[in-house]
Amino acid sequence: MISRSECGTLVFVNESTQSGLTVERRKAIAELVERQGAASVSDLAERFDVSTATIRRDLETLEKQGTVQRVYGGAVRAEQIAVESALPPQPTGAARIGQAVVDMIEDGDTIFLGPGPLSLEIARCLKERSRITVVTNGLDVAHWLAHNTSHTVIITGGQVGGPNQDLVGKLTRTGLTKLRADRAILELGGVSVTEGLTLDSLPQSEIAQMLLEAGPEIIIVVPAERIGRVGAAYVGPVSAVDVLVTAREAPSPFLWDLSEIGVRIVLA
Repeated sequence: MISRSECGTLVFVNESTQSGLTVERRKAIAELVERQGAASVSDLAERFDVSTATIRRDLETLEKQGTVQRVYGGAVRAEQIAVESALPPQPTGAARIGQAVVDMIEDGDTIFLGPGPLSLEIARCLKERSRITVVTNGLDVAHWLAHNTSHTVIITGGQVGGPNQDLVGKLTRTGLTKLRADRAILELGGVSVTEGLTLDSLPQSEIAQMLLEAGPEIIIVVPAERIGRVGAAYVGPVSAVDVLVTAREAPSPFLWDLSEIGVRIVLA
């Protein structure tokens, strides 16, 4: 093979020698990645005094051989990706909140469970409990429990009023006056020390207000991003809450303010 030197003169390079150097370099790269766990393209190019394009070709070849796994900007051990992908997925904030609430519920309890995405996660976690009576004005919640558990499910009745398949209106309010629960679990759209408990739905806020006045233990669940936020419809003062459950990603300053006025906070 003929190549041109930096001075412009032609030099002869033995192709078998060049091939041997490539093999040795790739072997060294594989050993380095195995030892360190990872290596970047730029570091490898500097270490072996070759271009980054050459290193990328080396890594492509090594990946085809199953020796390394290419990632953005470099490579890692082949088995490292396999091990990480084999790990069970970590529960989301909603799933963690659902489990934290269910841990507060005893077998044999009667609970009111309102509508909403977090409420549906709570319903899913209730599958591990037995002999629970669930009163709900959430059609999604009722449907999931009826099809996946043996719990007693009581639907309040009323008019379907929103994307969460919630039941609202006079029939719902009338039904609630005749029902009792040990605990009421409400998903809210905002909680603030100064503005209190809020929702984005006025009809749902009327249902929540009835439950606050009925006297059961009140557990509110709030998405982390809604801590410190204010919804359009007022529900009641923060002092009406027994337990606030949210995800651990919630902003600390707002949580401190809530805890200082006596709210029990559970971070999932």
